[in-house]
Amino acid sequence: MKKIILASASPRRRELLSQAEIEYDLCIKSVDESVPDGTDAAQAAEMTAKKKAAAVSGRFPDTVVLGADTIVVLDGKIMGKPHSKQEATEMLMSLSGRRHEVITGVCLAFGGEFRTFHVVSKVKFYDLTKEEISHYVSTGEPMDKAGAYGIQGKGCTLIESIEGDYYNIVGLPVARVAREIKAIQKENGLYENN
Repeated sequence: MKKIILASASPRRRELLSQAEIEYDLCIKSVDESVPDGTDAAQAAEMTAKKKAAAVSGRFPDTVVLGADTIVVLDGKIMGKPHSKQEATEMLMSLSGRRHEVITGVCLAFGGEFRTFHVVSKVKFYDLTKEEISHYVSTGEPMDKAGAYGIQGKGCTLIESIEGDYYNIVGLPVARVAREIKAIQKENGLYENN
C-alpha cells in the first residue's frame, strides 16, 4: 500500500494508522465543522470528513487523502467535545446507564473524486455515580473528546458493552479504511503489496 495523506489532527487516528502499518504524511487545514440544522448525524459526520479531505486533496492529486470525523449521538442529538468541566460532567451524566451511538464519517479523496462512508458502533455505559464522573472529569481526559470520554484511555472503566467496531469508537474504523484505500489504489494502478 502506498503512503497516504492524513487530513486530521487526531492523535488517535495517527496511532491506529501506524498500528495497521498504513504509512502516512500529515497535512491539516482548519475547516468549518458546522453543518446545517436538522442534518442527519451520519450525514453530518460524512460532511465534516469530506471538508477535511477536500481542504488538502488539491495539493495531492496522486495520493489518497483521508479525512475523518467521529461523533457521539444520544437520542438523535450530536454530542461534541465539552467546552468546560461542567459540560463534560453533564454529558457523562446523560450517558450514564444508557446506550448511545458512535459514528465515524470517512472520506477518501483521490484525483478529484471523493469516496465517503460511515461506520456506526453502539456503546452502553454503566450507571455512573457522581463520584465516578467527578473523578474521571478531574483527570482531564474528557476535554478533547466527543461525548466527553475516551474508550481507549481511563474511560474504559465506564463502558458496560459495545456493539460493532471498537476502533471506530476510538476514532477510525481502520480495517474498513485499509480495504477502501487498497481498492482505490488498485483501481488507479498504485497498489504496492508490502
